[in-house]
Amino acid sequence: MEDGSGGGRYRREDVARAAGVKVRNLRYYQERGLLPPPRREGRIAWYSDDHLTRLRLISDLLGRGYTVNGIAELLQAWEEGGGLSRLLGLEREMTRDWVQEEPVTMTRAELREVFGPTATAADTRRAAELGYVTVDGDRVTHPSRRLLDATLTLVRLGVPLAEILDVGEFVQTQAATVADRFVGLFRRHVIGAEGAEGLERLSATQLQHITAAVAALRPVAGEVVATEFARAMARRVDAEVAELLRTEQ
Repeated sequence: MEDGSGGGRYRREDVARAAGVKVRNLRYYQERGLLPPPRREGRIAWYSDDHLTRLRLISDLLGRGYTVNGIAELLQAWEEGGGLSRLLGLEREMTRDWVQEEPVTMTRAELREVFGPTATAADTRRAAELGYVTVDGDRVTHPSRRLLDATLTLVRLGVPLAEILDVGEFVQTQAATVADRFVGLFRRHVIGAEGAEGLERLSATQLQHITAAVAALRPVAGEVVATEFARAMARRVDAEVAELLRTEQ
């Protein structure tokens, strides 16, 4: 099994976190032949996008009830037949580029300075529960500069951070519902019945078709949601302005 080298550079903890697995599982998967060794530079082990994709595939197969030995055999058969590289390519195409954000890391003192006295420790804990920040000792990381800037704009306009988090939780729930609907459409009408029995059953042509469809779905989904939200905001703001004008009369 070749050393993974497909783009990206992740330390052990980072790739485990991104894949949603425990750090100790990386060594176990390597020992069982499921995961190629990382590329080493001195004492640092660097993992790639291929490692991340493989870890996600392993987790998916475990979730479907495959045993570790069964996964090892399946991966070996796919590699020998050339099918695994196509599946990994499809997995990478399906998951990449949905989120392109610049994370922002600051100390707790800097966080308090940015948000002012209105932000509380309870707000920070709730933001962490919602996935808006990760806390590592004295350092706090926000995964999205755009969301951070939007939050700061609202805070400076006088909106309490606790209420911003309420709205954020609501938006997350609604966004998950919309994503479920888009994925359901894609699964039924693009992947179809054959893919539902396992992507490994699909031909190279079918996999290429799905890959192209995923690439087309990304901008379409974003445009639909952004356009409908803009239309809804325009209607709501018009109604609010009309109500204010009536109040002034």
